[in-house]
Amino acid sequence: QTYAPKLILLDISDINCIQDVAKEILSCYGCVDILINNASMKVKGAVQSISLELDKKIMDANYFGPITLTKAILPNMISRKTGQIVLINSIQGKIGIPFRAAYAASKHAAVGFFDCLRAEMEEFNISVSTVNPTFICSYYHQPAPGNWEASIWK
Repeated sequence: QTYAPKLILLDISDINCIQDVAKEILSCYGCVDILINNASMKVKGAVQSISLELDKKIMDANYFGPITLTKAILPNMISRKTGQIVLINSIQGKIGIPFRAAYAASKHAAVGFFDCLRAEMEEFNISVSTVNPTFICSYYHQPAPGNWEASIWK
């Protein structure tokens, strides 16, 4: 059966709203066949110039966001013994480069989680894939001096 698309807004870095969004999706469609985690935030800067607050925001968006959404959808897939989960990650989940410590750390964590999940989901016939592309062109705004939030790549 084909369903009409439904737009559901989600800030993947807002961990508290993800569970409600997952419930809304499942109540609307009954199941999720394929979950593609493709949201991301990145920041460029020296370790000493990036605040712990920004480190946590990057980790929320790139690690806790995808795993929270995946965990919310997973019981439905397990009960049906079918599904596919895809993480669009980054080559920086495999190697680190200077001035991207928070981003690379969040991407390394995500790869670790989804690699473990892949092994655990095999018995339920659920496929888990990670895609680690090299550098891509993202939209970016030059920040005003002192405005760290504007230096985030989305």
